[in-house]
Amino acid sequence: MDILSNVVQSIIGVGPSVMLPIIIFIVGLIFRVKPGKALVSGITVGIGMIGINLVINLLTTSVGPAAQAMVKRFGFHLTIIDAGWPAVSAGTWAQPIAAIMIPIILVVNIGLILIKFTKTLDIDIWNYWHMIAASSTAYVITKSWWFSILCGIIYEAAVLIIADKTAPKVQEYYGLEGISFPTGSAAAYGLLGIPVGWVVSKIPGISKLDVDPETIQKRFGIFGEPMVMGIIIGALLAALGGYSVPNILKLGMAMGGVMFLMPRMVKILMEGLIPIQEGAQSLLQSKYGNREIYLGMDAALSTGAPATLATGLLMVPITLFLAIILPGNRVLPFGDLATIPFFVALIVPSRKGNIVHSVISCTIVMAVGLLMATDFGPTLTTMMHGIVKFPHGAAEVSNLDTGGNVLNWLVLKFSQLVKPLF
Repeated sequence: MDILSNVVQSIIGVGPSVMLPIIIFIVGLIFRVKPGKALVSGITVGIGMIGINLVINLLTTSVGPAAQAMVKRFGFHLTIIDAGWPAVSAGTWAQPIAAIMIPIILVVNIGLILIKFTKTLDIDIWNYWHMIAASSTAYVITKSWWFSILCGIIYEAAVLIIADKTAPKVQEYYGLEGISFPTGSAAAYGLLGIPVGWVVSKIPGISKLDVDPETIQKRFGIFGEPMVMGIIIGALLAALGGYSVPNILKLGMAMGGVMFLMPRMVKILMEGLIPIQEGAQSLLQSKYGNREIYLGMDAALSTGAPATLATGLLMVPITLFLAIILPGNRVLPFGDLATIPFFVALIVPSRKGNIVHSVISCTIVMAVGLLMATDFGPTLTTMMHGIVKFPHGAAEVSNLDTGGNVLNWLVLKFSQLVKPLF
């Protein structure tokens, strides 16, 4: 098991920019794309992912310190620290169950496609850790291997169903033909956020507020340009963090750069995926008629849409404010604040890019997420104990990505319910 774990860690360690080209090449060959074309597709996707990661790094390294500055400036005191998804991911991979889950997840996905349970082929192996987190949660509580594997499979099936159901909106809104988002955190927040958004859109008064990037651009001219929106939102975050004027301008420009560059990076990645998608459709049509298959990709691709990125960035100060006023919450949002734009990937398309409706919906969902993350604190603290260094002053740790994830929280409750049986 240690050898298997080391092999898995070595593969994961190379990162998505290396893994994806290899996976795309293999998938291309399976779908009878010519080797040369499949190789070029894989390399193009890898380059696109490098570009996306560069922009995401700019986003997280800019927003993260601003969020920390807000926490320090306003003197927030809560006993559970949001350690962020990287720390929870490390705790997840350290569990004994983790090593065997990657092949299980892949085999189950292929099996579910063959029996027509799902249309999504999840090639985003990098984000399998969300499903493994469900298994690890069950393992920490019950210490049962078979039950932990079962929980991971149930979580995977739920994510694939959500990816299938939301794929038409994802493809239409983001212009990502043949793509779905089986990213665990995006699926879980979407599961709550989409119906909440529908209710919000029916509230008298609010229902008539239609504020999308196109409307803003039409009404406010240059101030509605995505890059200018990014500058304004970035400057707002910096001002709330108490930054000096030069640093306010720097963060504003960084966010403007993110809004401008991300759609271009996504476009490069999609150029590489088009031949694979065409090959998949051609093969499936020859064998199964008009059957569709979606390529499951990272929800980070959604940040190419200005409304998604704007909604996610606006949710940073709102989430901090919620944490202070929400009765029963003990989580101090911290590590996952910069990744909130990925959480809203399925909510924004369901609201057709309406930023007002999206922000209201996400605020309601985030309130629920904070309470779930509070409840998850003891389990995630146990999972990460001795694996990662706890933030200074933290009595317990949790996070928004896993702890605030309704699918993972249901696994937690299920595991606690059946624990006496083991």
